[in-house]
Amino acid sequence: MIKTAIAALGMCALVGSASAQAQSYPDRPIKLVVGFSPGGGSDTTARLLATALGTRLGQPIVVENRPGANTIIATQYVASQPADGYTLLFTSASFAINPSLQKLSYDSDRDFAPVALVDTIPLLLVSNLDVPAKSVGELIDLAKKQPGKLSYASFGLGSAAHLASEQLLAMTGTEMVHVPYKGSAPALADVMGGQVTMMMPGIGSAASLVKGGKVRALAVSGSKRATGMPDVPTIAEAGVTGFDVVTWEAILAPAGTPAAIVTKLNGALREVLATPAIRDQMIQMGMEPDGTKSPSEVTAYIKREEQKFSTLIRERHIEAK
Repeated sequence: MIKTAIAALGMCALVGSASAQAQSYPDRPIKLVVGFSPGGGSDTTARLLATALGTRLGQPIVVENRPGANTIIATQYVASQPADGYTLLFTSASFAINPSLQKLSYDSDRDFAPVALVDTIPLLLVSNLDVPAKSVGELIDLAKKQPGKLSYASFGLGSAAHLASEQLLAMTGTEMVHVPYKGSAPALADVMGGQVTMMMPGIGSAASLVKGGKVRALAVSGSKRATGMPDVPTIAEAGVTGFDVVTWEAILAPAGTPAAIVTKLNGALREVLATPAIRDQMIQMGMEPDGTKSPSEVTAYIKREEQKFSTLIRERHIEAK
């Protein structure tokens, strides 16, 4: 009984210590590590949220860019940091894709504690204006009549644009040639120029080109129409029933970060993402703000994404070069 009482007292002390730690957190600046170069895309979103979240928490949040290796460099860095809530990772769907394509020095399930799902980002299926297809159905028919003759661009092997396109080919029984690029800009330039038939970039990358009449928008990749482009149908609505591939952004902490701190961060991010001004800015950038999920729900979401991408990569025989 004495041992039991001592153990109980020890547990109470640990709980009390964690609670006190959460109450005083944060008492110094927080570092938010981004696996992309400064400017545009995830870096812009991270900086927008860092400013608002820092104001809400009462401490500055400093964005640190560690680009390279499809976000692996930033991810392995954060995995090695103390689990105290002062180093966080701003990541994307690549977090769920990389384990099936690369040998990693970290374990995506074991080494991280998901904090919040920031947003989902529908992809926009666009084609060159000279392609004689005005809908997804017509594009599929054209591809079936010319197997292996049409092509699709992506911003890199294993990118969301690559895997979404492969999912479309798999679900429609069509063949196209994959043309990978280093980034969305050169890929979209070649779609506009007619060197490549189609592409599925994030909406933010292509919306202005669609509005300017440079490329044709055929559909969005999510299960629902995009808030920023409500007149464009989904791929599922266009006849590919069940199609739903999006990219997303999330904030993670190193595994072992006290649950009370993770909960505090999650609550603060929910409040930030519910702010109309923040939501409006994100929608204008082609995102669907989230912030509705608990840490455990984010964990389950990422696990489902890992399984989905793993199955696709295996079935389509996709390998890192």
